[in-house]
Formats: sequence, C-alpha cells, structure tokens
Amino acid sequence: MLRSRPTLLLSKNGSSSQSDVVKPKYSNNPYIKAPSKKTKKITKTMSKRILLPILAAISAALYSAASSADTPVDFTNQDWHVVCDNTRTCRLAGYQANNDIELPVSLLLIRRAGANATVDARVKLGGARENSAKALMQLGNRHRISLFINDKDYGEAKPFSGAAGYAELTSPQVTALLEALTKSSKIELVIRNTRWRLSDKGASAVMLKADEAQGRVGTASAFIRTEGANKSNSGVLSPKSIPAIRMVMPNPKATSGNKKKFVMRSSQLSDLMKDTIKNVSSNCPSLSDKSSWNANRLNSKQLLVQHNCWTGAYNAGKGVWVINDTKPYEPKLITTNATDYDKGQITAIQKGRGLGDCISKTEWLWTGKDFEKSHESNTGLCRMIEAGGAWQMPLYVTDVKISR
Repeated sequence: MLRSRPTLLLSKNGSSSQSDVVKPKYSNNPYIKAPSKKTKKITKTMSKRILLPILAAISAALYSAASSADTPVDFTNQDWHVVCDNTRTCRLAGYQANNDIELPVSLLLIRRAGANATVDARVKLGGARENSAKALMQLGNRHRISLFINDKDYGEAKPFSGAAGYAELTSPQVTALLEALTKSSKIELVIRNTRWRLSDKGASAVMLKADEAQGRVGTASAFIRTEGANKSNSGVLSPKSIPAIRMVMPNPKATSGNKKKFVMRSSQLSDLMKDTIKNVSSNCPSLSDKSSWNANRLNSKQLLVQHNCWTGAYNAGKGVWVINDTKPYEPKLITTNATDYDKGQITAIQKGRGLGDCISKTEWLWTGKDFEKSHESNTGLCRMIEAGGAWQMPLYVTDVKISR
C-alpha cells in the first residue's frame, strides 16, 4: 500500500522526479468655589472622552497621509488609470471611451517625484487603422500625430518611434493637454483624416490621486490646482531611492547537509503547506489533488517546492514554497500565483482578460536565504491598444545585482 502513495523524491541533480508522486490650581478668590472630588472626577472623565477621539482622529489622519505617500498607488476612475511606484514616480494612462472600440488610443503621462519634476506625455494608437497609421508615421516627418483640443490645432507631436511604438508630445502640447484634462474637453489625436478621441472622463480623479501621492496638493506643481493654493513646492515629496537586491544564483547540484535524498509523500507535503495559506479553498483549491509536486534544490539546506494551486478560464497559478530539507521543515509560502520558475527567479504573469491586451506581472529573486520581490507592474486598462497591454506601469522596482 505504501508504494501506491505518491512521494516526492529529489534527485542528485537538484530537481524532482515523479512518476505517480511527488503560512488650577484654583485662585484664593473666595467667590470661586473649587469643584468637589466627584465633579473633578466627572470633568476628568469627560475630558478624556472628548480628547481621546480627537487625538485618535489626528493620529489617524497623520498616519494616513504618511502611509499614502509611501504606499504604491494603483487607482482607476472611468477611462483613466494611475500607478505610482515605490520611488514615487507616477504614471497616468488615459484611453478612448470604453464603448469606442474602433479607434483605440492611449496617452501616458509620466511625472517623477520632486519639486522640479516635469511631465512627459506619450501617445499610442490602436485598432484596425493602427498599422496604416504607423506605416505613414514611419515615412518620416511628413506624417505626424497632431493634437486637437476643442477643435483647436495644437500642432504636431514629435516623430513616431517605431522601436518604442509611441510618439512623444511637445512641451506646449503637454501644457495645453494638462489644462484640458481638468475640465470637460474634446481631445483628439489626428493623422490625415483619421481622428482618435481621448476620453477626459476620470482624468481629474487620477490626477488628484497622483498629486496626493507626491505631496503636491495645494502647490503650484499640482495637476489639480485649487483657488488660493499657496503651499510652497519645497514641501513636495522627494524621490525615494530604488531598493537594491543582491540575487544569489541557486546551486541545484549542492549536496544535502545530511547526505540524504529528500523524500516526502505528496499527502504529507499538502498537509505541511496547508497552514501557510490563509484560505486554501480560494487561493489554492488544488493543493491536495493528484497533480505532481516538483522540487528544486536551492542550496545544501533549502528546497523550492511547487504544486498547482488553481486554474481559471485564461490564467493558472502554482504555489511556491521554500522549505528546509530536514526537520523542522519551516515552509514559507512565496506565492500561489506563480507561472514560472527558472534559475532563482519566480514569475507570476496573469492576463486581465482572455484577449491578453492587459497583464500583470510580479517577480521574486533568490537572495541566498529567501525569495524577495524584485518587480511588480501592470500594463494599464484592457482597451485593445495592443497585445500584452499599452504601457509598462510599475508598482515596485528594484536595482538588481547578481552574485554567482
């Protein structure tokens, strides 16, 4: 009976093989009577009751302001989307109206943190006429994208970059565009007789969110400027440095410290990993099924183990854990959404919908003792701009150095 039960066996080369196997003083004035002890007690109690909620509210507001400035932002409102990463760089992407599927277009605004940061603007065209428009633009300066706001021509954009797949707007165009986006405006990107209309719906909301994230509300450098705004730009938040990660290449050929092969039944592995997942039925419903467990040696003491967790209509995810190769195993869950593992890098790529015109991506790197998140991003809204999504919009970035 024991032979028929699945078992995970780690071979000498560091990867698993499996056939069926494998978380007041008072004054002296006689006309002023000091309150009784009882009155003092009531007054003191009432003071506490009044002061505590006020202090709590102030603390909460201060905490909220501080945390919102340091927490990456991912916010959508109607046809606009903003993402601010861990360095406080904000990227705002706008699209055509959701019901305008024939002429997809997207505009990306990039503003870094800091008092003197400028705004860059890039345009991408999509849809059935995209190829012919790109072909024209690649002919040279004769064919460029023109910006029209409320039927007024604001001139041509910079030359289209075939390699980058977008055209940059000029500084005067950016100034006019930013003003238009704060109110109801008709915004069009034009090549010859074809007009791609950019929606202004939701732009103000995401612009305000970016201002909040960068500490610009009430300053002259804010996207959304309010009457009487008199805050100095000197209070605008500075860029945060990019965190460094030193990746260590795993040693799949390392010999176990106990000189033995790692062997464990699949049922034991399932039981071992179960406590690391907050909600197994939702996050890893396939944990105890008959699909294979796989293992890769990381060093002489630790292993990476994987198992299918869930499958959807157009996405799937694996559970990935780091465990010791002997007791205590101390399993640590990295993710239940992994799609690939290769040479010390775990990747999770998920589509926003079956068409694949928007995706999210997260990566973790081995640092010698644990896996650390090195990247997180998405490609914006699903608006048929191009396969894989219109833009790279990072939530988390790092500076990776490799140790071999």
